[in-house]
Amino acid sequence: MQNKGLIKFFAILFALVSIYQLSFTFVADKVKSDAKSFAGDNPDKELKYLDSIGKEKVFNLGFTSFTFNEVKEKQINKGLDLEGGINVILQISVKDVLKGLANNSKNPVFNKSLADATANLKGNQTYLDAFFEAFEANSNGTVKLASPEIFANRSLQGEGGIDFQMSDAQVKKVIKRKVDESVESAFGVLRKRIDKFGVTQPNIQKIGETGRILVELPGAKDVDRIKKLLQSTAQLEFWETYKIEEMGNFLMAANDALKKTEVNKVETKAVVKDSLNDLLTGGKDSLATKKGNNPLFDKMIGQGGGPVLGLFSPKDTAVVNGYLKRPDIRVLLGADQHYAKFVWGKPTDVKDAKGKEIEAVELYALKGNRDNVAAMGGGVVTDAKDTFDQMGKPAVSMQMNSQGARAWEELTGRAYTQKSNIAIVLDDIVYSAPGVSSGPISGGRSEISGVFDVTETKDLANVLRAGKLPAAADIVQSEVVGPSLGQEAIDNGTTSAIVGLLLVSLWMMIYYGKAGWYANLALAVNLLFLFGILASLGAVLTLPGIAGIVLTMGTAVDANIIIYERAKEELRAGKTLDEAIKTSYSWRGAMSSITDANVTHILTGAVLFIFGSGPIKGFATTLLIGIITSLFTSIFIARIFIDRNISGKNDLTFVTNFSKNMFNNFHFNFLGAKKWTYLFSSIVVVVSITSLCINGLDQGVDFVGGRTFQIRFEKPVEAEVVKDELAVVFGSAEAKVFGSDNQLKITTKYKVEEHGIKADEEVNKLLFENLKKHYSEGLTYDKFVNSFEGNGGKKLGILQASKVGPTVAEDIKTNAYWAVLGAMAIVFLYLMISFRKWQFSLGAIAAIAHDVIFVLGIYSLCYKFMPFGMEVDQHFIAAILTVIGYSMNDTVIVFDRVREFLAGKTKGSFEQIVNDSINTTMSRTINTSLTMIVVLLIMFIFGGESIRGFIFAMLVGIIVGTYSSLFIATPVLVDSISAADKLSIEERHKNA
Repeated sequence: MQNKGLIKFFAILFALVSIYQLSFTFVADKVKSDAKSFAGDNPDKELKYLDSIGKEKVFNLGFTSFTFNEVKEKQINKGLDLEGGINVILQISVKDVLKGLANNSKNPVFNKSLADATANLKGNQTYLDAFFEAFEANSNGTVKLASPEIFANRSLQGEGGIDFQMSDAQVKKVIKRKVDESVESAFGVLRKRIDKFGVTQPNIQKIGETGRILVELPGAKDVDRIKKLLQSTAQLEFWETYKIEEMGNFLMAANDALKKTEVNKVETKAVVKDSLNDLLTGGKDSLATKKGNNPLFDKMIGQGGGPVLGLFSPKDTAVVNGYLKRPDIRVLLGADQHYAKFVWGKPTDVKDAKGKEIEAVELYALKGNRDNVAAMGGGVVTDAKDTFDQMGKPAVSMQMNSQGARAWEELTGRAYTQKSNIAIVLDDIVYSAPGVSSGPISGGRSEISGVFDVTETKDLANVLRAGKLPAAADIVQSEVVGPSLGQEAIDNGTTSAIVGLLLVSLWMMIYYGKAGWYANLALAVNLLFLFGILASLGAVLTLPGIAGIVLTMGTAVDANIIIYERAKEELRAGKTLDEAIKTSYSWRGAMSSITDANVTHILTGAVLFIFGSGPIKGFATTLLIGIITSLFTSIFIARIFIDRNISGKNDLTFVTNFSKNMFNNFHFNFLGAKKWTYLFSSIVVVVSITSLCINGLDQGVDFVGGRTFQIRFEKPVEAEVVKDELAVVFGSAEAKVFGSDNQLKITTKYKVEEHGIKADEEVNKLLFENLKKHYSEGLTYDKFVNSFEGNGGKKLGILQASKVGPTVAEDIKTNAYWAVLGAMAIVFLYLMISFRKWQFSLGAIAAIAHDVIFVLGIYSLCYKFMPFGMEVDQHFIAAILTVIGYSMNDTVIVFDRVREFLAGKTKGSFEQIVNDSINTTMSRTINTSLTMIVVLLIMFIFGGESIRGFIFAMLVGIIVGTYSSLFIATPVLVDSISAADKLSIEERHKNA
């Protein structure tokens, strides 16, 4: 080997760099372990401890030192499935941005196009492109985007803006830029909020040009709080309010009007005697207040007064909203109340007539106007901080700029004179509505008080400081993983990795002897390089990523096997060890096969990386890095040890007493069996396609949208019983045993299209209320929902939760189709270029299509009764692409030997020559397949329930891929070569 010294130098340098990079991970883990010990079972205390030492030196190398914060930035980050925490994808509402840019235009073409874009959005299409497409179809040239009543308005005029002379194409460029600026603004606001939230190693990134933002918060525990923090637009407004005395006549008239249409629908319950009823009836139990006769008043559960019109149950707010929005009800408002805006306060606990605490919300009427604009906006707030009010209760103080200070003084002065109240409204929720008792307030300082706890005031001050989002941010995909589940994943992944490594290493020693030891040393170096690169890239390690590493161990020895098998052939041909090694490492020997096999594998891995997301991208990353490091260590590191042997003892034989006679005289008529293999494969394909048409596939929420919960119970539960219980409240639900019999995976589509925090909270509460009967007393809602529960880890309740909205699901499904088709197309083109005959590509694609249909068929036939999940989701697509890569790897090795024999001097008929070439590859095929199958079996057994279906798909695919490379790909290649070409090859070999 030339430049041996240079290779040694770079290998040593690379090893030192890898050790250096990995040292930060070891130090960070040690510090975190100390923090856990210090905090006991208190995660908040642990977080505070880590924050407190962030700037302290924790790693000293002598010539330099690093703080804990610096060490954290350089460590290998664990993904959500290993660390626990919350992952969400937020969709910035481009529809809201467009409405804002058009000044809420009333143009019918504009508004119809917004609605059509929402309804007709295709997979992987941005909302903006869908809007432009809809606008073009609806306007049909009659209305321009640059119309003054759409985008050529005053706010968009000026330099870099829009004027009415612009073409639609020109306007589109400006609008696209404005939308991008809004998403960038939202990105900045969210980053500020997250930075103040106190989560270690948060990750926030924009996803292409989709308007989506990925937020990962490892270790975060309060699910509802975080979702509220992220989705809050922070639209702060100050409104003047009506008092109950001013709205009393309207409410009574509304109640009377509703009797005509609603009296038979209302619930029968006693009316609470409050100030409103006293006002309307003088305190008498008149007919108007008898239970069951008052659609509006019967829903009141508490006393009103001042700006509060009454208290209602949260479950009744939607009905009351419907009442108050009806045109026949709003027409009853007085002339000066025509633009009144009815809003709700923050939920609070009150006591009913029996002294029992119940949840209630207050109803307010704000003094609106034609433009529905508040008396004062929150954009004037320059600072906000959590504090305590005069009563010692948590509150938020705000400081305004000079313009805001003047407006605030004017507004409070008017409230003081009129003895009215000012509602402080955030995102259409009234947080407080104080009166002004001491005259106009100058200086621009104000305070939000109400029913808060300290955590809420901290979050509220945080979002006010960070600023408001330019548009609504909806959670279209989310995942919550408890740390105990993450630790289980780490334990399972570590176990499968160690067992897999030991078995592969043991087999290499048994089969190749001393050469096997050299391959194992190269494998160890390979793992060091792989982890070193992951650390230096700041990669995130996920459970599928661990699977990729374990899979790398199975494929890492593949290049060694190809080289060793070639060396054995050269030794049997009478060459010396030195000559055999040189030939096997040459392009004519093993290098062309290794190159073709790994290029096809890299191409499919690249497709997976491009189209994958989240954990799947992590799997693709480790797979790609593993392929590259495996090639380097197999070809160069193992060669260093082999060359040392040649210059020393010179006793390498590449065999042991166990393996020396294996496959030496292997002769099987592969082509002679093709009529049977064609028949078998045809039956399998027909059965698979029939099953796919009849049974379909168990599509996961990744592809169809929905909510999934992994829930652990105290005792075993019947999945069917839970399914029936939840179907009553959710309409439809699926429940399956997931791993142990006290753990279920529950899936529902209930309100998956509603992205607000209220919908998520409602689903969580319905789950809790309907499942708590299966738990003993003492399990609270917070313990059931939130993912953290001390260092012991969470043992009961929701261990993992995920949500995928329908638009995201459509995008994922579209990406999956393109990924599989793209991988097949790329491989076809590469093989056609490399082998210079389309017949080779046809044989390879036939084998791939066969393998994919076979795996799909198995999943279609078996998903209903298998004891583990067989969902078709992103993980399954990753498995399919891995199978494609491996099948190509195996097929290329066979094809490379066929090409070599067809170009050589072997005597015999065309089919004899091809059969001989296949038989010479059997040792390599069996060895590689065996190591892969063993590794996958280990992962299937020890890898954990969450990736069992993913591993099973690869396991089936590898077995079928080995079969198809021998019995499908090569026969198709032979059958597609013309009789004239076959005769020409036979004549050439006869005369050679």
